[in-house]
Amino acid sequence: MSKINVVFWSQTGNTEAMAEAVAKGIAAAGKEANVVEVGTASMDDLKESQVFAMGCPAMGSEVLEECEMEPFVEAVEAFVSGKTVALFGSYGWGDGQWMTDWVERITNAGATVLNGEGVICEEAPDDDALARCEALGKQLAEI
Repeated sequence: MSKINVVFWSQTGNTEAMAEAVAKGIAAAGKEANVVEVGTASMDDLKESQVFAMGCPAMGSEVLEECEMEPFVEAVEAFVSGKTVALFGSYGWGDGQWMTDWVERITNAGATVLNGEGVICEEAPDDDALARCEALGKQLAEI
């Protein structure tokens, strides 16, 4: 059984909790999740995968984390065409524009973003946000 990669960057633990919920949904659908921080993620694994998930909170003026996640996403854009990607993350200010921009980037690179949008929540994920992440994981596993 191949694993579904759930790659994330988290500063406070909010996006990590969302990643774990996505993994829980993947497991509930009968697949195995590989939850990994972006700094240790394998590009080769993602290149070989038809589906995977990425999570990152909004940083600064609603952008992806710039030291690790942004370069990672730039590299993913080069090979993501034809794949299905689930996106998720938390934010503390603004209106979620970082996720809208991220969905557009991944779509423009030729991938399908699951549901056409990312799962977002403000600050720490509550029960509803975690349930939406679990549902996202189940959907990803059923592709």
